[in-house]
Amino acid sequence: MSRIGKLPVNLPSGVKVELLDGNVLKVKGPKGELCQKVDPDIQVSLEDNEIKFTRPTDLPRHRSMHGLYRALVHNMVVGVSEGFEIRQELVGVGYRVEAQGQLLLFSLGYSHEIQLMLPPEVTAETPQVRKGENPLLILRSCDKQLLGQVAAKIRSFRRPEPYKGKGIKFVGEQLRRKAGKTAAAK
Repeated sequence: MSRIGKLPVNLPSGVKVELLDGNVLKVKGPKGELCQKVDPDIQVSLEDNEIKFTRPTDLPRHRSMHGLYRALVHNMVVGVSEGFEIRQELVGVGYRVEAQGQLLLFSLGYSHEIQLMLPPEVTAETPQVRKGENPLLILRSCDKQLLGQVAAKIRSFRRPEPYKGKGIKFVGEQLRRKAGKTAAAK
């Protein structure tokens, strides 16, 4: 039995779950509303403020779906109750970001500014930083998957390079650094 799949998903107060026809789970909470279609082979049951998942057989496909859908629904419950946050740091001279509602303007050392329109479910914040610190971008959403996709798209504008570490990186990320060239000793 899948160790992840057999764990029930506990519902915190303020979160409501509906099981619609066609195995669609709809989760509502204070931070938003999310839907997830569950494979028809996986049975979903709502009991005593818990969501439980069961699979019909031990086929590899059923085992993998069992843990997958439990994890997806758990992320939905956490997202609508607490929300998710990703922090990104812009490392480099002159690198900056500006949030104008759902529009982000990046200055990343190119000859032009990069503009990115965020989905309505994602909010961005650019706190003021002291002189000498790197600019920070904070992304928040109730949808973990969408938030990760947006953060990956932003990171792709200027990936951290291995020599000086310049680029867009996640806060707390450890980069593999390389040694640069050195002059030959005589």
